[in-house]
Amino acid sequence: MFTLSKKLFMAAGLAVCCAGANAGNLQRDTALAPVETQKPNTNYKPAFRGQTRIGGVKTKTPYAATVINNELKNPWGIHVLPDGRFLITEKAGSMRILKANGAFDKQITGFPPVLFKAQGGLLDVTIDPAFATNRMVYWGYAEEAPGGSLLAIAKGKLSADETKLENVQVIYRAEPAYKGTLQYGCRIVFDKNGNLFVSTGERSGADIRMKAQDLGAGIGKIIHITRAGKAVPGGPFGGKAGALPEIYAYGLRNPDGLAWNPVTGDLWEAEFGPRGGDEINIIKPGNNYGWPVITYGIEYSGEKVGDGIQQKEGMTQPIYYWDPTISPGGITFYTGNIAEWKSNLFVGGLSGSHIARLVIRNNKVVGEERLLRDKNERWRALVTGKDGALYGLTDSGKFYRIAKK
Repeated sequence: MFTLSKKLFMAAGLAVCCAGANAGNLQRDTALAPVETQKPNTNYKPAFRGQTRIGGVKTKTPYAATVINNELKNPWGIHVLPDGRFLITEKAGSMRILKANGAFDKQITGFPPVLFKAQGGLLDVTIDPAFATNRMVYWGYAEEAPGGSLLAIAKGKLSADETKLENVQVIYRAEPAYKGTLQYGCRIVFDKNGNLFVSTGERSGADIRMKAQDLGAGIGKIIHITRAGKAVPGGPFGGKAGALPEIYAYGLRNPDGLAWNPVTGDLWEAEFGPRGGDEINIIKPGNNYGWPVITYGIEYSGEKVGDGIQQKEGMTQPIYYWDPTISPGGITFYTGNIAEWKSNLFVGGLSGSHIARLVIRNNKVVGEERLLRDKNERWRALVTGKDGALYGLTDSGKFYRIAKK
């Protein structure tokens, strides 16, 4: 959305000023100093005002966070079932159904072998839009393959007794395989036409990260596929020589968050930067989000990434970034019953040990709040429940219900 050129840069700045004017009431009522007070890792400058360290906001509605299950094992993905129960993955290779109150209900078996190592394992999960009639479940996982491992996407039918997956098929593999076990990405969402968007990580290694820029590779991308795993017709790179037709967007590092904006209908993404430079992006067909050519982060060693540039013609700027990192996990747009949270973007902070609440106006971040820092949790996945509460999974195995008092 923010592809850099001189004219577009000026337009972006004007749009931010206008967005600030439109959000005047919010700012007069609740604007505070930015929530980030630590020194950044770099002296890099944002491309436009409001791209980082926006003013803080504070929730006025009394709310409480309650642990409703503390016995999960490395939970990673979550989806709300039509009846209000929760479908949850655990990285070692199990999937559970929890009752609406958080109690264990069913354990599901029938998965292909999962590579449970480092950041690999059983990852995200979602259900078919027609689940009520076809009972189809879709999930992603790390799979061993010649040359290392890769992200695989599979589907299967949930049995009538909800204890196993039947007729399991692997419908997509994000190739090439790589010897490392980091940064698989893997969030899965359905579009309004019943096709899937899948985020894939670029696998971290300095010897493979440039594949995020390679249209012949399925890593470091947003992939758009049918229920059968084929490229959705009419994609931005369909018919382009040497390009995978399923690629929808590219130049991503480790996209661990993917969610639909209920107001605009846009697809939003959150991804890990290296040392600093975590990003929020609005995903548009054909756009190049720049990794590893441009970034607001640096190597873990402290060296610059590549040429150490943050802007380049033809590469899309994040609408927001963090430095230092919060390590964004899953994201969700809140659709529950706390009015001031409506349509806010909630981001699970892993190393940040908090949930970031981002207030959005006109596709700009106009306020940020850090929730539940006192819990000292790594927030892996977030979702709004049928009851209007916000639910969160943590790496420590806890399942939180966050609701109005």
